[in-house]
Amino acid sequence: MPIDVLLAMAVFASVTAFTPGPNNIMLAASGVNFGFARTIPHMIGVTVGFMVVLAVCATGLGLLVTTVPALLLVLKAACGLYMLWLAWKVATASVASDDEKTLTRPLTLFQAALFQWINPKALVVALSAIAIYVRPDNRMVDFLILLAVFTATTAGSVVTWAAFGVALRRFLKDPVHARIFNVAMALLLVASIVPIVTGAE
Repeated sequence: MPIDVLLAMAVFASVTAFTPGPNNIMLAASGVNFGFARTIPHMIGVTVGFMVVLAVCATGLGLLVTTVPALLLVLKAACGLYMLWLAWKVATASVASDDEKTLTRPLTLFQAALFQWINPKALVVALSAIAIYVRPDNRMVDFLILLAVFTATTAGSVVTWAAFGVALRRFLKDPVHARIFNVAMALLLVASIVPIVTGAE
């Protein structure tokens, strides 16, 4: 792969990984409410789940999402409903101290990985990356490079956003401040549903 293409891929991967989206919003909220250690399965789930999405899209199966209208409609509906539920959970979550037991739980590895299949940002990024950077005549090598680059940037992003949430914990000890933060995160999640409802990609 030419060095200029590799650099362009790295920039694309970094921008899409680190900018706010459903995953990063939820990771920040999880860092605030559950701490870094309890958010690790969530972080791993996002990274592994997105790598699986990339691999499936590279096989061509991802085209079904964009070429079958009924499937796309079901996917959008499922994503919208699930994200509304997540927004409610975030809005009603309470910040717990590190040694405090709580009935609420962060996303598990499996839940976070599965979420990538109804995360519009993840699907659009995966399909776009495959279309732009994987050449038909060098498909396997290009894909392995793309997978390595996106694994690194995704891992860096999930750690950064979870750590950002943890850093905010000290400023959110006040229950009122914590509630304001959680409601704000929930509203951002709801706002991210708008492109799904309107059909924007």
